[in-house]
Amino acid sequence: MSEQSPAPSEKRPLYLEDVLEGATYVSPARTITEADVVAFAGLSGDYNPIHTDIEFAKQNIYGRRVVYGILAMAMMTGLLDRTGLFSGSAIAAYGFKEWSFRRPLFIGDTIHFRLTIGEVRPHPRQADRGSVQRFFEIVNQHDEVVQSGRFDTLLRRSDSSITASRSA
Repeated sequence: MSEQSPAPSEKRPLYLEDVLEGATYVSPARTITEADVVAFAGLSGDYNPIHTDIEFAKQNIYGRRVVYGILAMAMMTGLLDRTGLFSGSAIAAYGFKEWSFRRPLFIGDTIHFRLTIGEVRPHPRQADRGSVQRFFEIVNQHDEVVQSGRFDTLLRRSDSSITASRSA
């Protein structure tokens, strides 16, 4: 398995027939800022002091505020979009499976992800789509895996592959 990273000039997303089991991709990185945490608190309505209160958080086991775990998951989806890998070919998410929060994240941490493609299956009744298992690791600036799990997706086939399979 070799690590791949899409060239910034790539315009075409990956369609079902392009996705290879075992292929790996690495995203660009992003630093988690104070503004991210404040915006997420406002958006979610979750003002738990472990995330939002500096003085309260000083008393926790980490001695500082902890970034929301689901904020990192949301950032992962943004980083995925930045890669362009599935932008325009993804139909729907099936869900997060076996997701694990392995280490805390803090304001100022920089994250990226490693993605490994698992099983790729054509849809049994609809020739224009199929499912893809995607295994993600969210990694911090110390190369520590902070979150990991599976995020399955329904993916389109390209128009040319649908036409070819119907005429065969």
